[in-house]
Amino acid sequence: MLNITRLFIIGFLVFYQVCGCKSEDAEQLGVEKESHAGNDFTDNDYAEHLKELEKKVPKGFTVVLQKPFYVIGNEPEKMVELRCKNTIKWAVEMIKKDYFSSDPLDIIDIWLFKDKESYRKYAREIFGDEPTTPYGYFSDEDNALVMNISTGGGTLVHEIVHPFMHSNFLECPPWFDEGLASLYEQSCEKNGHIYGKTNWRLAGLQKAISNNAVPSFKQLASMNRHEFYNLDKGTNYGQARYLCYYLQEKRLLVEFYHKFYGNREADPTGYTTLKRVLGEEDMDAFKQKWEAFVLGLRFP
Repeated sequence: MLNITRLFIIGFLVFYQVCGCKSEDAEQLGVEKESHAGNDFTDNDYAEHLKELEKKVPKGFTVVLQKPFYVIGNEPEKMVELRCKNTIKWAVEMIKKDYFSSDPLDIIDIWLFKDKESYRKYAREIFGDEPTTPYGYFSDEDNALVMNISTGGGTLVHEIVHPFMHSNFLECPPWFDEGLASLYEQSCEKNGHIYGKTNWRLAGLQKAISNNAVPSFKQLASMNRHEFYNLDKGTNYGQARYLCYYLQEKRLLVEFYHKFYGNREADPTGYTTLKRVLGEEDMDAFKQKWEAFVLGLRFP
């Protein structure tokens, strides 16, 4: 029998991830989220989606409704439920609290495979894919996140950010879409808000800074998808992440997002808004200050 658990979880669950953040005085953000058209799926929508989903779920997997997702996993049932509550529900509540008012445009399936072997096996059998990453990926064709959860929950949180960004700020350029998502690859809760910590991308960025190989922020903000994802991808991700990290540390990140969204037609790259929120006119001088800041960071 297919093991199907439906969780309708009420209330707010506080979950501190293993990165070990400590609470501080509450930060007054001083911004309001924009109101978007809601994607309010009905119980019938979820039931119809489940009918189609069950056709591809292998025997012995657990299926959990963790709105706005279905979560499917081959770990023990209790572990799948814990991942829903402690990672997925937590991440969704945190990013909606600061950034997003609308759920993803579609009901998305999150497949959590317990190890490398089952991840690769079922990626082939269910999706016809040969994964190019050991961590996980998003399948556009199947509208699904496919994860090797044994590598940790960081990639999962990263990938959860994207469908929320796409439903709330479709025009968001790749530098901020990936910068925000990768910021929360290593995250915890601080002051009741999601907080990104330093992570493995730091070393590569520090090396690029030392080699004078990091583009200007105007260049980064102006990159189209091809340029961002294909031209020195590692440096672009690192620069975008640690620009978001800098904004976070100056308590400017949430303000930047909402002002960027509000000014998106006049400033589609976010560069002008970035200068305004930072209070910087000379961005070459700011880049030197930011680089010194990054070189002073440590991971772990």
